[in-house]
Amino acid sequence: MLYKRFFKRFFDFIIASIGLIILSPLFLILWIWLSIANKGAGAFFVQERPGKGEKIFKVIKFKTMNDKRDENSNLLPDSERLTTIGRWIRSLSLDEIPQLINVLKGDMSLIGPRPLLVQYLPLYNETQRRRHEVRPGMTGWAQVNGRNAINWQEKFAYDVWYVDHLSLSLDIKIFLKTVEKVFNREGINSQDNATMEPFKGN
Repeated sequence: MLYKRFFKRFFDFIIASIGLIILSPLFLILWIWLSIANKGAGAFFVQERPGKGEKIFKVIKFKTMNDKRDENSNLLPDSERLTTIGRWIRSLSLDEIPQLINVLKGDMSLIGPRPLLVQYLPLYNETQRRRHEVRPGMTGWAQVNGRNAINWQEKFAYDVWYVDHLSLSLDIKIFLKTVEKVFNREGINSQDNATMEPFKGN
């Protein structure tokens, strides 16, 4: 398919470039704000994630959690480290803005399965592993169908469905539904956690 092989990457680059230019004032404000709010922990969260073909890259996000630890120097649960400012930024998905840089670099796409943790790679079955046949996205079919409010099996099913049905019309549909979800602040958290519970395999 011509869109999948060429135009999708072309559109990603153009839209991400325009997006960064338009959002640069907001990017700068959030950078300064989080640098102060995180008390020296920095404004950016950088972590290795598997991309297309399971190639490892470093995803960039605004940092919405502090680095508070318990008496054994272990990080506290996500719900206890998520700051007030971070919760607000995450509710509007503003923490995702730096990933436009990943899109420009070709690590990610605007639309695709969300990049998950490297430690999950050995846990996938063959069907779940197919999510890595395309570039991971800033938003995707699973995000507009529940995001963190759905379980892992549903999330992977949506991801693989997207791989099999990737098209321009589907990407446009996902983009429009993402805008709607962000404004309605739907599916930000799972039922019992500030973020999605860890995947432990089937």
